[in-house]
Amino acid sequence: MTQTPDADIDVTNIIQTNDCSLTANGADLDVMLGKDYGALKDVVINANPSLPPLSLLVLHNLLCERYKILSAVHTHSSVKSVPENLLKCFGEQTKKQPRHEYQLGFTLIWKDVPKPQMKFSVQTMCPIEGEGNIARFLFSLLGHKYNAVTSTLIDSWVDTAFFQLREGNSKEKGAVLRSMNAALGKAAWLVGNELTIADIVAWSVLQQTGSANGAPANVQKWMKSCENLAPFSSILSLLK
Repeated sequence: MTQTPDADIDVTNIIQTNDCSLTANGADLDVMLGKDYGALKDVVINANPSLPPLSLLVLHNLLCERYKILSAVHTHSSVKSVPENLLKCFGEQTKKQPRHEYQLGFTLIWKDVPKPQMKFSVQTMCPIEGEGNIARFLFSLLGHKYNAVTSTLIDSWVDTAFFQLREGNSKEKGAVLRSMNAALGKAAWLVGNELTIADIVAWSVLQQTGSANGAPANVQKWMKSCENLAPFSSILSLLK
């Protein structure tokens, strides 16, 4: 039996997915997460299907490009129904390889929770709550390193996306869009010349809030750049 951090999992629907391509060995994960002989490192996330955490799904796709991921989607009994596209957000069910051949487990449980929750270690880890905090954890597994200034700018955009762009009033949202437009007039991405978690989170929030169509020109161009990347484009089907 496979143990997950959600002890009351009570699964009513399970979808196993395609295993993802392997482009790095497990040494990177051992350094970041600690080596655990004989056990598959398993990230388990509870999320409410009424507000899918799009940034986490994009990050799952990016992790699949780097590591060999055993992905699964479960439905908890606290949720009466989940749209078919969310049940298959990691792909169609296929025959999987033995667990020990994967580098990381990634389990998404659709559950009636007020905000996304994540556990990595069953015995020692308190849940990480909030889409932004979980996104930071997952992005760190990609191994990107930034200096202090860049890291601070990235964190600032992540907070701004969730606290102002998603939860703020119309005036606050307008101010954020203008700031994004100005930043994207100087560079291809929100922070510098490469994709960061700031872009992933901001794109996801714009999609969640339905603000994408009314965004300024530079923001519209940037959104198309995001959606030209496979980890983003595969998520668009969830919004239909």
